[in-house]
Amino acid sequence: MRAEIQHLVEETKQSVGLLRRHLDWDTAQRRLAELNAQAEDPNLWNDADVAQKIMRERTSLEDQISAVKRLQQELEDAITLIELGDAEGDEDTIKEGEEAIRGLQAEAARRQVETLLSGEADANDTYVEVHSGAGGTESQDWANMLQRMYARWAERRKYKVELLEITDGEEAGIKSATLLIKGHNAYGWLKTESGVHRLVRISPYDSNARRHTSFASVWVYPVVDDRINIEIKESDCRIDTFRSSGAGGQHVNTTDSAVRITHIPSGIVVACQQERSQHKNRATAWNMLRARLYEAELKKREEKASAEAAAKTDIGWGHQIRSYVLQPYQMVKDLRTGTQSTAPQDVLDGDLDPFMEASLAQRVYGGEAEVEDID
Repeated sequence: MRAEIQHLVEETKQSVGLLRRHLDWDTAQRRLAELNAQAEDPNLWNDADVAQKIMRERTSLEDQISAVKRLQQELEDAITLIELGDAEGDEDTIKEGEEAIRGLQAEAARRQVETLLSGEADANDTYVEVHSGAGGTESQDWANMLQRMYARWAERRKYKVELLEITDGEEAGIKSATLLIKGHNAYGWLKTESGVHRLVRISPYDSNARRHTSFASVWVYPVVDDRINIEIKESDCRIDTFRSSGAGGQHVNTTDSAVRITHIPSGIVVACQQERSQHKNRATAWNMLRARLYEAELKKREEKASAEAAAKTDIGWGHQIRSYVLQPYQMVKDLRTGTQSTAPQDVLDGDLDPFMEASLAQRVYGGEAEVEDID
């Protein structure tokens, strides 16, 4: 076996071993057996809240245990395949085994990063807000590109994506949009994406083909489930209704079905126009407001404990977390971790995992890097 592949095998075995230790393997097996027994109890759903909690834990634990077992078995199979190829002088078989090992090493590394997702709300669904910055059409087009990027990332992970609110730009792009992304660990993965994103490119809207720099901000906050109690005084809020500006047919555009809620003490504003029913949009907007207030409380706790350097950084113009350069060269660079990609189109198509993994590791282990921006 070639030295490079042998090194990948050792890395994969090490990652799988760390996954087993993180799970506390024997304890995890016993706990899963207990949860399976509870799931078969016909009286379980007499209390829906308890049942949902048990089923969530069961699904998560089952996924982690089965993943470790599968990684171990597929690694053994790939090693056997290479050994057979070596014995028979079959290069195609050897290459097949080596490709399998590369894929397993990447998955094991990703699974290891997921063990960092142990925050209070990391397992929850999440909202992703995108807002264009100053710069008119340029920034509005950039905001639209970011909205698409996160939707594509979610689709790659088989997460469900819903567009809750969108405000179109005057000529192109969007002024703002809110996505609801549903899937296990959705918030945990996306939480480090909050901040200002900078784009440098030759403007498609400039007849002189000049380079333009555009900014857009991203705000990520978790969906608050029934386990988390957030009290909001209705007297502290202003509720406005308005006509939907997005697509949706004649009915949507001729009724004041969209809802905006302003929480006066905090200044937080949320809006929803997804549904034709004002009642449904109002309910969703209240859930979004609860989530925003919860996220603000999480951030206060982080700052107080000094647990995460990222939590101390203001989310505002001039505090960009990542730069995307399309001309005169191709580069995406994270300004917190130094992670880079020379394939910006892949990143804009949702290839964000390397950036998220580096940011998560930095939050947990510290060691903030001094990173220079790119022109």
